[in-house]
Amino acid sequence: MAIDDVFAVIAESTRRQILRSLCESDKAVGELVDELEVSQPTVSKHLKVLREAGLVSMRAQGQKRFYSLVSAPLEDVAAWIAAFGLDRGTAGGHAPEPAAVLVPAGDPPSPAARARTLGQAADRAANRAADFLAHLSKPNLPNLPPLRRRRKS
Repeated sequence: MAIDDVFAVIAESTRRQILRSLCESDKAVGELVDELEVSQPTVSKHLKVLREAGLVSMRAQGQKRFYSLVSAPLEDVAAWIAAFGLDRGTAGGHAPEPAAVLVPAGDPPSPAARARTLGQAADRAANRAADFLAHLSKPNLPNLPPLRRRRKS
């Protein structure tokens, strides 16, 4: 999956809510419907897009389908944005180096805590990308992905 396709997928707020929810744990479609308070067809439509983008994986257990977060595409987005050294409050792309992430001594964080942190980082990355792209004054800068979704042939 190309990074520009991931940007297009995470641009939709319901999909970001689904990703945030899946950071906590694997969830069945019905759990997502209840949590997000949207219709089952809407959740299923967004899960299909997320699955095709490689952002979630699905496993069947009886009649239920459980979805889980796949972090690799979001890590690619975060790395792409980090290359610009942006700070959320900075316009024009001039910002100090990002602060190091401090990990407390002791036991490593649980998988759910790591997934939640990754989801928060992905949400911040999407917001930073939107802020950055909103402040661009020159169209067609090199290395910037288009913000439209490509149709598969």
